[in-house]
Amino acid sequence: MKKFHFIMLLFFLVFLSAGITTFALAFGKEKVVTVAPNRAEFNKLYEAFDTLKNGFYKDVNQKKLINGAIDGMVESLDDPYSDYMSNEEAESFHSSISSSFEGIGAEIQEKDGHIIIVSPIKGSPAEKAGLKPNDMVVSVDGKSLQGKNSTEAVTMIRGKKGTKVVLTIQRPGTDAPMTVPLVRDTIPIETVYGEMVDDSIAKVQITSFSSNTAKELEKTLNDLHQKGMKGLVLDLRQNPGGLLDQAVSITSMFVPKGKIIVKEEDRNGKIQEIASQNDGNPDFPLVVLIDKGSASASEIFAAAVKESAGVPLVGEKSFGKGTVQTAADFKDGSNLKYTIAKWLTPKGNWIHKKGIVPDVEVALPEYATLPIIDPDKELAVSTSSTEVQTAQKMLKAIGFDPGRDDGFFDEKTKEAVVKFQTSQNLTADGVLKGNTTLKLMDVLREKIKTNDTQLQKAVEVLKGRMK
Repeated sequence: MKKFHFIMLLFFLVFLSAGITTFALAFGKEKVVTVAPNRAEFNKLYEAFDTLKNGFYKDVNQKKLINGAIDGMVESLDDPYSDYMSNEEAESFHSSISSSFEGIGAEIQEKDGHIIIVSPIKGSPAEKAGLKPNDMVVSVDGKSLQGKNSTEAVTMIRGKKGTKVVLTIQRPGTDAPMTVPLVRDTIPIETVYGEMVDDSIAKVQITSFSSNTAKELEKTLNDLHQKGMKGLVLDLRQNPGGLLDQAVSITSMFVPKGKIIVKEEDRNGKIQEIASQNDGNPDFPLVVLIDKGSASASEIFAAAVKESAGVPLVGEKSFGKGTVQTAADFKDGSNLKYTIAKWLTPKGNWIHKKGIVPDVEVALPEYATLPIIDPDKELAVSTSSTEVQTAQKMLKAIGFDPGRDDGFFDEKTKEAVVKFQTSQNLTADGVLKGNTTLKLMDVLREKIKTNDTQLQKAVEVLKGRMK
């Protein structure tokens, strides 16, 4: 065969083979695997994956390895507000802001490697048990939370209504950790609670900024108007935040149209201003209550009404969360929540890790910050412990002074317990346990409500603005 003809035959065979291959890949049952563009920065990740997959002494779960790699990337950001969530965790995350869920009712976050309570939800098992902002959750049912992120902690704490969970809590300022048993319940999404304080002043508490909060608030304000509201105390204490759009909608009710509500600053320093879209000129004066449990969206509201509408803030310095998050859903149902921007007050202040200082600082009475007593523990004569000391302070606060608060359970302490039990129609055996302990904490909680020094000051400030 001549050389030229031989070369042409080779070319023909090559083209024929290529054509057959292309046809098979395009129309055959077995599809070619789509490979992502070659990115050198992932070479090490692929090598690690292959090394573990092929060399680990047991078979590995590939999905678990991949999830772990994503989790590790998010953890390396060192941002407590960014999380990777599995299918189940993502479902739990979405339900917490759009419908009722079952659990203990507390907003938590990861901080410095620990799980911290930001705020308990009003009426929840967490609030009834006396959990407070900045309480550290050490363990859940005896399982340590060391090294867990907030999403993993939520998964461990939540559960079906009626089931019991035991938290070990370390409270700032106390030496020994506390054991707190709770019974999970349905946590309602109702977020607005209104009442008349007197004939002309109303108090409205917003517990979080969920999907229907703006509508709830509008309805509540209309109802209170009909009852004679001339001034309003808006209570954002223990409000851990929520949805930004709800915060903007609600703030627009009180900030004049066109005035800045919040500024968002992206990674490049570009600032987007969000202004009030409504009239925002209520025909009644307003005072806002905040405390260290007021975070995120509630801080956006507080800062906006203070700086753009001249509304006074009363209470304690807020939590200090000055970042904005978004969520990206993956096809398999998992989810990535990550921080996309800083948020700044209308005057350009970043309150992150600083909080907002109120115009009028007022603390609650000392007994309002007392730790919880485990009702399963028996406190009786000759007992000496921090729990006894707490009980003695509680008894004194509600009018049954044991004469000491050093933590030693003596005969006078027993007498005080007997008097308390008699007043509550309980078995008067002088022992603090079970129903007696629970009732003691209930009575103290009611005492705190009736002697709410922060609310009293807010009403006083409001009356001054109503003249």
